[in-house]
Amino acid sequence: MKPFPALRRCLSLRLLALLLVSGSVHLAQAQIGERRSQLSIGGSGGLAFSSVDFDPTIKQGQLSAPMMGFVMRYTCEKYFTTVCALQAEVNYVGLGWKEDILSSRSLPLEDTFERTLGYVQVPLLARLGWGRETRGLQFFIVAGPQFGYLLKDDAKRGAVWTLNDEGHPDRPNNVYQQYEMEPDRKFDYGLTGGLGLELSTAIGHFMLEGRYYYGLNDVYNNSKKDVFARSAHRSMMVKLSYLVDIIRTK
Repeated sequence: MKPFPALRRCLSLRLLALLLVSGSVHLAQAQIGERRSQLSIGGSGGLAFSSVDFDPTIKQGQLSAPMMGFVMRYTCEKYFTTVCALQAEVNYVGLGWKEDILSSRSLPLEDTFERTLGYVQVPLLARLGWGRETRGLQFFIVAGPQFGYLLKDDAKRGAVWTLNDEGHPDRPNNVYQQYEMEPDRKFDYGLTGGLGLELSTAIGHFMLEGRYYYGLNDVYNNSKKDVFARSAHRSMMVKLSYLVDIIRTK
C-alpha cells in the first residue's frame, strides 16, 4: 500500500512543475508582448513600373503607369521593439509591358508597342515596424500574397510597323502573336513585399514606400500548344500613403 502516497506525491510534483512552467511562459509573454488595438484607414497613390516575364523572351523596357488605392491597417502588438500589424489594400494599377523592338536580324527598329492592363489588386500584408509609434519616424517592411482581377486592356502601336516577306511583323524568333492576342486569364495572383518610412504626426501618418510584385499566374494560357510557356507580371511600385487613426488604444 506504500507506493500510492509516493505516486500521489510524484504526480503532485509534476503538476506543480507544469503549473510553474506554464505560469512562467504566460508571464514572459505578458512582459514581452505589449498589446495594441489601433485601426487606421486612408488612401495611397504612386507609380508602377512593370514588365512581363515572357517565354519565349520578348525584349522590353519598363512600362510606367499610375496607381491609386484604399489602405486599412490594424496594429495589434509591440513585441520588444517591433510593432506588428496587418494591412489590407484595394488598389487600381496599370501593369503590362513596353517592347524594345528588334528585327529578326537583331537590328533596332522604329516600331513601338506597349500594352497596359488595368487591374484591381488586393494585397494582404503582414507589417513589421521599428521606431516611433507617435510623433516621429518608423522604418517598416511588408510582405504577403496579392490577388488581382483584370478590368481594362489598352494596346498602343506606333505609326511605323515593319513587316517581313510573309506580311508578319519582323521580330526575333518570329514571335509576334502577342500583338493580336487578348489576355486569356483575368485573375492574377502572386507575392509582394516592400519597405519604407512612416512619419507619424498629430494629423495622421505619412508613408513613403517601395514595393515589388512577383506574379505567379500567367496572362496567357501556357499549355504545350500555346504560344507562350510563361507570361507573368513583374512590377516595382513607388507609393505615398496617408492614414488617420479611427481606433487607438494600448
